[in-house]
Amino acid sequence: MSKNKKEGNNKKKIIIPIIVIALLFFGIGFGMNYFKKNLYTVMKVPDFELINQNNKKITNKDMLGKVYLVEFFFSKCPTICPVMNTNMRAIEDEINSKDFGIISISIDPENDTPETLKEHAKRIGVKSPNWHFLTGNRNYIGKLADEFDIYVGDQEDQSENLNHSGMIALVDKEGNIRCRYDKHNMPILYYSGLNYEDPEGKNPKLNGKYHPDREILMEDIRKLLE
Repeated sequence: MSKNKKEGNNKKKIIIPIIVIALLFFGIGFGMNYFKKNLYTVMKVPDFELINQNNKKITNKDMLGKVYLVEFFFSKCPTICPVMNTNMRAIEDEINSKDFGIISISIDPENDTPETLKEHAKRIGVKSPNWHFLTGNRNYIGKLADEFDIYVGDQEDQSENLNHSGMIALVDKEGNIRCRYDKHNMPILYYSGLNYEDPEGKNPKLNGKYHPDREILMEDIRKLLE
């Protein structure tokens, strides 16, 4: 074999691995960028039909064409609900769009009548006509929470029936529950409505000064409103 041919083969042996490595890094970069920009589709939002604070029937079909959030709460909750309401109010103010809404479903319908919920909305300063505080049959609401896969305590268990998760579902204009990917490129499924004592959102605290999910939720709402 000639000297030139040997040199040519050696160059190929060097260049090919470099190209492979470059393509690998490009693929990783493209994949990470994809996960950052795109939202995962969790499932279709469960069908619901409940009464809001204005005694008006609201269903999931009424919310088509809007990006909206779904939470479970109750107006007399002394712990996480005021925190969630405050974070929702901040999102409402920041987004400020006729195409954005919030669905807050009471797990204490015996006390949370439409009249009570209307007073609650007024007390926390709700501005948007698209923020619906919903009430109805407690058994129906419990089953609905199960369909959302958001924890609500068993109605029959007196020590648990008013316990609930601080998680929030994000729904797009077509009625799909959506979410972003975490740093490991796994879908987070739901967003936290709580405050934290650390910016990473690992240690919840009622009066915590950090609310990282509130910030990323606003980013993702804006993506869906585009």
